[in-house]
Amino acid sequence: QVQLVESGGGLVQAGGSLRLSCAASGRTFSSYVVGWFRQAPGKEREFVAAIRSGGNTFQSNSVKGRFTISRDNAKNTVYLQMNSLKPEDTAVYYCAADTVFTPTDTRWTYWGQGTQVTVSS
Repeated sequence: QVQLVESGGGLVQAGGSLRLSCAASGRTFSSYVVGWFRQAPGKEREFVAAIRSGGNTFQSNSVKGRFTISRDNAKNTVYLQMNSLKPEDTAVYYCAADTVFTPTDTRWTYWGQGTQVTVSS
């Protein structure tokens, strides 16, 4: 069982930066793949980035070069550093965990409650 808690969301101007954190409980967290997804109003939830236990990362084309995912297994935490934010990045951001990577949100088992990110123009 893994419990996930996101933090770090907020309001930022376009071009600004935020760092989201996903804190996890569970002794085997380091063996899980952790991903970030987001859902904007009226839109489906979409994949943003993910990181495997060994450090391999995946990113959507829409955030490549702007967002960086990393993890600190000693702290049971995964981070999403978001730079050069755009108004279209506005969404509720969720972290998720599972044993294998897939960009399909419905295949992930564990989810956090989400954190709001709002980017003003």
